[in-house]
Amino acid sequence: MKTKNKKTIVNIFLVAIILGILTWFGIEKYKEERIRDENYKVQNVSTNVSNNEEENENKKIKKEYPKEEVVTEYKGYDVIAKLEIPEINLETYVLKTYSNASLNISVVRFWGAKPNTSGNFCIAGHNFKNKNMFHNLKNLSVGDNLLVIDNLVGKVEYEIYNVYKVLPEDVSCLSQETNGRKEVTLITCTNDSKERIIVKAKEKE
Repeated sequence: MKTKNKKTIVNIFLVAIILGILTWFGIEKYKEERIRDENYKVQNVSTNVSNNEEENENKKIKKEYPKEEVVTEYKGYDVIAKLEIPEINLETYVLKTYSNASLNISVVRFWGAKPNTSGNFCIAGHNFKNKNMFHNLKNLSVGDNLLVIDNLVGKVEYEIYNVYKVLPEDVSCLSQETNGRKEVTLITCTNDSKERIIVKAKEKE
């Protein structure tokens, strides 16, 4: 009788050990599956983020603009772009080379990026009352639009986000730190020539 009881106890003990081992393996397997699932989710999210970033970059690269032919020469000077500002009824050619002589003909590329490319395309012009100069630049406001047209990229619309005045020695408006976006800076003198009027615009989204 005692022998049977001992065998029974041993059997129960063995079964308990086996069940314990199986339970432990089951828990470990469950943990591994959870970790694998979590890793898959993280990888899947990372892949989606990466794909979205790539798609956004491709959209930027593939973005097309309306085309409009621009003359390549104006009064003996090479033209780099055409500038249109509907708010002040201005249509003028941006000359490629900056000089005292070219400034008397039209507005000119003063500094920075090429037209309609990433960076800050800086255009300077006299405050003359000529129809193609910057006399009415002072009448522009934040929210007004302007267009820059060139033969390579096309017609790009910009929105003015700042209008202010600086002293002649302040050249901070020429900075090329635009976070990769297209910007345009227009520069002219005040009526008394003691300050500069600065108009900043960025590509309209």
